[in-house]
Amino acid sequence: MKLGLGLYRRMLTPENFRFARQCGCTHVVAHLVDYFQGGQLHGTDGTTHWGVTPNRGKLWSEEELADLKKAVNAAGLELAAIENFDPAFWYDVLLDGPEKAAQLEGLKTIIRRMGRVGIPVMGYNFSLAGVWGHVEGDAARGGATSVGFRGPDGPEETPIPHGQIWNMVYDPDAPPGHLPPITHEQLWARVRGFLEELVPVAEEVGVRLAAHPDDPPMPTLRGTPRLVYQPHMYQRLLDLAPSRANGLEFCLGTIAEMTEGDVYEATRRYAAQDAIAYVHFRNVRGKVPCYDEVFIDEGDIDMLRVLQILHECGYNGLLIPDHTPSVACDAPWHAGMAYALGYMRAAIRAVCGSEAAPLA
Repeated sequence: MKLGLGLYRRMLTPENFRFARQCGCTHVVAHLVDYFQGGQLHGTDGTTHWGVTPNRGKLWSEEELADLKKAVNAAGLELAAIENFDPAFWYDVLLDGPEKAAQLEGLKTIIRRMGRVGIPVMGYNFSLAGVWGHVEGDAARGGATSVGFRGPDGPEETPIPHGQIWNMVYDPDAPPGHLPPITHEQLWARVRGFLEELVPVAEEVGVRLAAHPDDPPMPTLRGTPRLVYQPHMYQRLLDLAPSRANGLEFCLGTIAEMTEGDVYEATRRYAAQDAIAYVHFRNVRGKVPCYDEVFIDEGDIDMLRVLQILHECGYNGLLIPDHTPSVACDAPWHAGMAYALGYMRAAIRAVCGSEAAPLA
């Protein structure tokens, strides 16, 4: 198995590439969406503020993707995936709006560019409300700052206004009002159309689409239905477009937060199908509607057991820490990630032994 690190757009720097390399990573997952534009991740009122999407529909160019890959390679790393489309690229794909056909063509263009550059995975989250409602707290070991979800005791679930998707404003001039209600079946019909259009293109150019489950995994959020909020729903997504190009961004923390099944059964089920494109390797304590993200070695998930299942199923793909509590020091994010990566590096060796992929 391979060790990697996910980096937000503002963190795609030579210094952070070196940090990843020094921690033993061989791969990087890049976020090109600037979630923090115009705001901060966790506001003082407990809500999530992700600002205005800056691209306003300007697709990532092939040159931009190639330059990023070149910079990552220069640090001795590989660019394993891009995570999340910019909401400006596909809001009407999600909303079934008038620009859907044109935006699907734009997504195909991105996938083709990734194929030509040699970026093998495109992660996505087919969701209207996105990641919302998390609050900061000190539930991790030693009072370390992390995020959690409190359901009805957390932020009020306000309806989503027109011109906003995934907590980001794509049209600041949108008329007043809120998104109309839709059913779960309508949302499933939308993702079916998305996969029918994109999977053949992804197959052709050697790119794998990877779906993230809903976080928080609630049946509805902010008055909108959710797609994958129980482990078995991943199977429905895979069955919509049977292809290796239709894969999973397998988030252990989110799956453990779900109320049905268990994370070990889900890991074996999807690893055995070779459906996992890469793994978000993080730990949590609790389930919806109340849970906390904690250090990798103190939550409800037996992470070594998960690694053993992945190993038994022949998984040799990428693991990234995803989130981690902040450590009390001058570099809280870096220290938290270094702790998680050190644990993961040792755990891979312990479980896989001489069969482990070379760890630099």
